[in-house]
Amino acid sequence: MILVTGSTGHLGKAVIDYLLKKVPANTIAALARDENKAADLKAKGVEVRMGTYNDYASLVSAFKGIDKLLLVSSNDMENRTRQQINTVNAAKEAGVQHILYTSVSIKDIKHSAIAVVTESHDKTAEHIKASGLAYTLLNNNLYADVLPMFLGDKVLETGIFFPAGNGKVPFATRDNMAAAAANILTSEGHENKEYAVSSDISYSFFDIADTLSELSGKQINYIDAPKDVYVETLTKAGVPEGYVSFFAGFAEAIKQNEFDLPNDTLETLIGKKPTSLKEYLQSTYFSNN
Repeated sequence: MILVTGSTGHLGKAVIDYLLKKVPANTIAALARDENKAADLKAKGVEVRMGTYNDYASLVSAFKGIDKLLLVSSNDMENRTRQQINTVNAAKEAGVQHILYTSVSIKDIKHSAIAVVTESHDKTAEHIKASGLAYTLLNNNLYADVLPMFLGDKVLETGIFFPAGNGKVPFATRDNMAAAAANILTSEGHENKEYAVSSDISYSFFDIADTLSELSGKQINYIDAPKDVYVETLTKAGVPEGYVSFFAGFAEAIKQNEFDLPNDTLETLIGKKPTSLKEYLQSTYFSNN
């Protein structure tokens, strides 16, 4: 039996939707904190098991009878390392055979401009490898789906204002990454492997501006803002300090080309060309055109 954590989040739910196309619903379980939010999964025949990353006993109970477990990384940055190690330990105690973890594809995980993010991934991956469980690390690059956060609501009117220099990222869609995870969960030969999951083409924010210009039929400019000006602008606009720091950190990591690791692994895992950046931007900003 397969269990997916984070089942009511974007990635977890997408993985389950792909699993439902490949295996019977009664062979899929979903870990959820809120039963009401998982009602649609239950309606599809998925077994919903209650538990949280903070409650070790609930995890051990939820993982009983599970062969393969997909651990979707927690979004609680402050407590994520402890939560994820908790989950790995509970999986081992419950008798899980194979654990998959959504980590990050980055050039140097131990020395990054976004250490608040990468440190927990690194510690979790090391703990998984030391656990004795069969494992697969899905080192996911940046989702194309984060771009609207970086670009802002009015990008088609005001352009792109972001301090990422000419740094490049092989953005891939969350949906493609979910399909890859589902394929690994339902096939063999992935034990004790790491996959760098990304598009095979890297894009700068200049490229993104050019693509938006082409799609919109008007000039969309990218302003490579100085970091201090960017931080000051967002702060004056009322963006909470935590978000400002988060966005500025990712911009710096992109500027330093920390994510510039294009490859064809995702294409191999899903059996087709990944969604291109142009296709993603078209569907996100111009789907009604």
